Amino acid sequence: MNFQNTNNKFKVVISVGDESGIGPEIILKALSSDEIPQNIDYVLVGSRKNLQKTYTQLNSLGLKNLANPNNLQIHDLEICSSDSESKSSYGNSSFYYLTKAIEIVKQFPNAALVTGPICKKSWSLAGHYFSGQTEVLAKLCKVKNVGMLFTAKSPITGWRFNTLLATTHIPLYEVTRQLNIKLIHSKLDLFKEFCSKYTKKPFLKVAGLNPHAGEEGILGNEEKEWLNDALISWNKKNKHIKLLGPISPDSCWNSSAKAWIDKNAEKHNGILAMYHDQGLIPMKVIALNYSVNTTLGLPFIRTSPDHGTGFDIAGKGIAQSQSMIEAIKAAIEMTNNLRLLYTH
Repeated sequence: MNFQNTNNKFKVVISVGDESGIGPEIILKALSSDEIPQNIDYVLVGSRKNLQKTYTQLNSLGLKNLANPNNLQIHDLEICSSDSESKSSYGNSSFYYLTKAIEIVKQFPNAALVTGPICKKSWSLAGHYFSGQTEVLAKLCKVKNVGMLFTAKSPITGWRFNTLLATTHIPLYEVTRQLNIKLIHSKLDLFKEFCSKYTKKPFLKVAGLNPHAGEEGILGNEEKEWLNDALISWNKKNKHIKLLGPISPDSCWNSSAKAWIDKNAEKHNGILAMYHDQGLIPMKVIALNYSVNTTLGLPFIRTSPDHGTGFDIAGKGIAQSQSMIEAIKAAIEMTNNLRLLYTH
């Protein structure tokens, strides 16, 4: 299918993800929601046959608020040569949905990418050895410094809650091996660039690695030996940024919880977490289904719902679509902010 942008509308390209999970369901639910703008070209990359099957099945369960695949733009890809429903088959399909979606987005200057959830194990079984979609995006876009940012806009206060990860999809024992001054500086550079789209003087916080941020070397040496100096040296080069840290991880997100529900609470623009679960646990507890994964450093905006494939509830019609809705809204908002930034 040829997607010529004849009316110059903004495009949101959505890769369906693993079709044996809840991806097709939450996409059909989200695209029927009144919360997302309708003056957008939404382009789905996946199997039309599977999307129609999902639509029919959900209808049979009594669900009515669904987008009809017959009314959607779909870049139809039937990757499997048979009706195989193995994990590797679904993994292979979801991998090529992603790569095709990236290809489409790169064709248009006014487009963003939203990715449905995938299963890393299924990718591996299909011979695609990536630890996540972020790593595929970095490779295909030929970008070395990318950041995994989790963002959520509070429905109560309108405040945007941001947590960036210094390290991403790696085992816990690898974290201390990967962390260093250069990495911290590169992530703070990405964070500064992102937050500067929203405010002239960003306020950033950095979580410590160890309990109580090491407590002067009693509970760990990283803060004392190099992390403190890394933050000081970066801040000297970025004096317009208010930077606090390293902060004890068990209290670092307390202010986030307050800002999420209280318009008068002190606001910060983002927190840099040292590793995956350190940042994701408070993010998901505070923001619930409003959290969105986005990739910093790419030539376009990419977002994704902040949850997995939900294999255990797939096909039951009970998957929540709020995170997918927020992913679509965030992709549009962030791209619009980029436009405003580059036209001033």
